[in-house]
Amino acid sequence: MPEEPDERGFDRKIAEFGIRIKDADQWKVQDDVFDEVTLLALYRLAHKKHLTTFGGPISTGKEGCVFYGEKEGKPLAIKIYMIRTANFKAMTEYIDGDPRFSHIRRSRKEIIFAWTRKEFSNLKRARKAGVPVPEPYSFDRNILIMEFLGEGQAPFPQIREVELPAPGETYREILGFVEALFSRARLVHGDLSEYNILYGDRPYVIDMGQAVTLDHPRALHFLVRDIKNINRFFSDKCEVMGEQEIFQRIAGEMFAGP
Repeated sequence: MPEEPDERGFDRKIAEFGIRIKDADQWKVQDDVFDEVTLLALYRLAHKKHLTTFGGPISTGKEGCVFYGEKEGKPLAIKIYMIRTANFKAMTEYIDGDPRFSHIRRSRKEIIFAWTRKEFSNLKRARKAGVPVPEPYSFDRNILIMEFLGEGQAPFPQIREVELPAPGETYREILGFVEALFSRARLVHGDLSEYNILYGDRPYVIDMGQAVTLDHPRALHFLVRDIKNINRFFSDKCEVMGEQEIFQRIAGEMFAGP
């Protein structure tokens, strides 16, 4: 298996995995994404029939890319964390102190593989708590396959790109997500903002890789930051609550006496 597949060989290589390429002329393969490790993970997922079609990019970022995919016609989102370029040192801020991942080695690959497992686990916990996040289906190494949030092959837009019909209701709904994550899933998102909330028929929370459990030493710091970000975004759209009031409502029981 080549370490750096070029665009001409990519279609052939994926076809060998039994995956159909969809709209290949609309996007370019990035060597930073499809390295040898990623191709192996993609092959394993295809071999287990977790995907049958691979499409173009939904979003790209410095840590990873999300691609459209299908499993026997059912839309999927395929998230690939880039081993070569992801900021694994920043990732350790969220992994260090999380007892679920205290045993992992500190190599670049191990951190990114742990991050993928972490997002899968966090999405499971969030959905169980009733928070609208994409349903996670499967993962392998640095690839996470999950529910596609969108219409047709177009993803829902980020909330910052939407004219909200009822900003006050949406604001309170999102605060409810933060509270449900904290009280039911025992998680803090850690990077909640208008960039990782999508809006379709309702708001959806995405990018759960950095979410931490409540026993993480910086969990409350991250909660305060999430609250500040949400209030900042909505401050010119509706009346917002005080940050301290929100914090006390969500986390006050942690400081209450017996």
